[in-house]
Formats: sequence, structure tokens, C-alpha cells
Amino acid sequence: MLSSMGFKTKQVHAGVTPDPITGAILTPIHQSTTFVQESVDEYMGRGYSYARAGNPTVKAFEDKIAALEGGTAATAYGSGMAATVAVFLALLEAGDHMVIADVVYGGTYRFADQFMSKLGVDVDFVDAADVDGIAGLLRPETKLVFTESPANPTLKVTDLAAVSELCRDRGILHITDNTFLTPYYQRPFELGADVIIHSTTKFLDGHNATLGGAVVVNDDELQQKVEFARISAGLVMSPMIAWLTLQGTKTLSVRMDAQSENAMKVAEWLTDHAKVDYVNYPGLPGHPQHEISTKQASGYGAMVCFEVHGGVEAGKKLMNAVELWSLAENLGSVESLITHPVTMTHAAIPRDERLAAGITDGLVRLSVGLEDAEDLIDDLDEALNRL
Repeated sequence: MLSSMGFKTKQVHAGVTPDPITGAILTPIHQSTTFVQESVDEYMGRGYSYARAGNPTVKAFEDKIAALEGGTAATAYGSGMAATVAVFLALLEAGDHMVIADVVYGGTYRFADQFMSKLGVDVDFVDAADVDGIAGLLRPETKLVFTESPANPTLKVTDLAAVSELCRDRGILHITDNTFLTPYYQRPFELGADVIIHSTTKFLDGHNATLGGAVVVNDDELQQKVEFARISAGLVMSPMIAWLTLQGTKTLSVRMDAQSENAMKVAEWLTDHAKVDYVNYPGLPGHPQHEISTKQASGYGAMVCFEVHGGVEAGKKLMNAVELWSLAENLGSVESLITHPVTMTHAAIPRDERLAAGITDGLVRLSVGLEDAEDLIDDLDEALNRL
């Protein structure tokens, strides 16, 4: 019955039931390394054997995120990067080729650029807003295309349906990171994607309390592959983290709506500031992919980026001048966070490649929280006026 209900009902109830022994309304934290078996002949009779292979609390979270994304199954991980690595290990081998968006989370770029070649996988980075550009890089040994939309940190938007159609026609998997918009605002499976990745650390948790990741699929064979990669590499989520994320996810829609409303107010205000060269927010009509974002998502999210006049030094000064905004590398929390990608999250990307991808020296990334928008704007105004 739950499968036919709305998103907000699923975010509260999917994957969890009252504890059958005590009646506790919250899923228990099954903090156990191993699980006793009834007999050798009935090994795994209860479905669990060792924590690296699975855990009831983690399973509850996996069932919830699979239901929210409209997938058939999910696996949870110790971090968003662990989820991404598991997908790469599960789906690629020596001699394969992958195409990845040139603007993605810095850790994703770093792993693809510096580690996949060691495994014998050829990698091409591409402007993922240019579907023809993606098509031009595909070849017989291409096994997957990896996108992230909106992209971190420039908020470039990819036409997910167009990329999915391109991949489907070529027999290639389309993997997409849905961290920024979450299944509440964006439904990649409905747009044709094959695998969805999340850093659950961000909006799904929403409270700066955990580190985790998830992979959601719509295919039994893909699920078996990613499960095998996870157990083999030991990339598991802990039961405590799963329990905390379960609680955070229950308020996802309420937080996303309020944070996105704040983000729009901040973005609109920034567009008129003399110290700001440009603002990127998918909800602004001037965003290069505004129409695509409006078509494929039901909301624009809580992330805003802008270029402060004066480059790296101005960006650093701004980071040190804000008071209400917290200088931190995370995003998606109820607290508003400010980040200078060039010196923080994306410092590992070579400067020429970074600039080509639009990650400029004065770029500032904002994760807009639940504070009063007027207070957030006043704090930014005071900081910008000190530059």
C-alpha cells in the first residue's frame, strides 16, 4: 500500500516498522558485529551473518532511500565517496572507458583522475551540459557516463533525459549523482538514469551529524554487482549512522522547501550587489540551463554560487569576514555554510582544468540553511562591503 502513497508519507514511513518485540516506533540500532545462526543448514536464515554483509538498521535506511527514489534496491556506504568508488569498482574493469562530467564533487574528480587509470580504465572529462560533446567521446569500450546535476560547485545543469537516451541507444549505463536536489525535487529514474548516487551526509541527513552514501538501482543484476563491490571492499555504513540518517530523512521535504525558498531570496539579492560579478542559481531566469532545470526538477535546491570581484584573495577575505555563515566544507545542513572551492573542496583539480570547467578563483559556494533569510543577507552584505 505504501508504494502508491505520496513522497512525504514515504519519507516518514518507508523502510521502517515498529519494533516487533518492544513496540518502539523508531528502528532499533542493531550495533552488532555478527549474528548468531540457528544452524549450519540454516545459515543466513534470518538474512544476516556479519556486519560487513548487512545489518537490519542499515537495511531499513536502504529500503527507505530506494522507495524515495523509486528504485528496486539500494546499498548504503560509509561516505558518498565510498558509494561512488563502489559503483566504479562494480561496473568498470581494465580496458574500459568512462565519460564523466568535468564539474563534479572534488573527491569524485580526484578518484576518477588519479586512481581509475591505475586500474586500467580510460577516463574522459566533458562539459555535461553539452550532450553532443558527450556523444562525441563515446566509443565501443565506453561502459558508463557519470553526471552530477546540478553540479558541485558551479550548479551547471545536465539534461538527464537526453543523456539517458543517448546512453540507452549505445548500450551504456548512465550514472548520476542526485545529492543536491534529492529525490524530493529530482527523479533520475523517471528521466532514464540507470544508477543514482547520494552523499547521504548532505540533505538526507540535514544536520551535520553523519558521513554516509547510498547507491540506488532499478535492476537486480546491477544490485548484485554493487553489493559484491561493497562487501569486497568493506565500504559499509554503520548502524548508528543509518539510524541517524533515517531520522533526518523524515523531514527532508520540509527542510528542502524552506532552504530553497531562502536560497532564492539570497540569490536574487546577490545579483544586484556591486562586489559580485555573477550569480549561479538554477532558479534564476538568467541561469544558462534554467529551462532544463525547470523541466526536469520540481525545485531548484538550496545551493547558490557566485563570483566575488577580486579573485582568490577576495574570496578568502569574504570567508574570514562572515559571522552567521559557517566556513565549512559540508553542505545541505540546517545551518548555512560558506565555502571557497578553489582553496577547499576543489583544490586538487589542476588550475587550468578548474578554470575551463568554470570553477573560477573568486567562486563562492553557499549552502543555504533554515535561518531567517534577512539575517543571512545582512551578514553577507556586511562581509562583502568590507572587501
